[in-house]
Amino acid sequence: MRPDRHQSSTSAEGGRPYGAGIQMAGLAAFLVASLLVAALGGLASASNVNGWYATADKAPWSPPNGVFGPVWGILYTAMAVAGWLVWRKRTEQTRSALTAYGIQLLLNLAWTPAFFALYPALGTLALWLGFGIILALISAVAVTVLFFGPISRTAGILLLPYISWLVFAASLNWWAAAHN
Repeated sequence: MRPDRHQSSTSAEGGRPYGAGIQMAGLAAFLVASLLVAALGGLASASNVNGWYATADKAPWSPPNGVFGPVWGILYTAMAVAGWLVWRKRTEQTRSALTAYGIQLLLNLAWTPAFFALYPALGTLALWLGFGIILALISAVAVTVLFFGPISRTAGILLLPYISWLVFAASLNWWAAAHN
């Protein structure tokens, strides 16, 4: 079955597709939600990236700090578009898929303060807490991909780079926890 071709953007009850204005407002809402998570994460990490993290023992494969912002910007945009693609389909599975999406977004939001902001107070425990959160986040995104794929193949594919980056970030998190 080819979900993107065979499923319409109408509800299971035979509802009408969203109009163009509603669809653009929906896309804007998904983009704003992603931007909000990114901004809150930025607040939690801003003072700590140049604080304790600047002198932390980082993994040898850790990229320069300047790489993280652009990569996350692309990933947050892809996440928003993926969520929007699923939302606009209005299938019986949309609610479950968007619930999984919301859970992964909340876990994403929780990771940055746990890893960066709690370290000055909790030390290594904060890094291990961050590691647990990022493992849960990887699982939540994998579940989200499994929910998104049958509704919109494109939406599921858009989340695959996100999972890859999270696995990479988890390796950096593990190194920091094990060596600081």
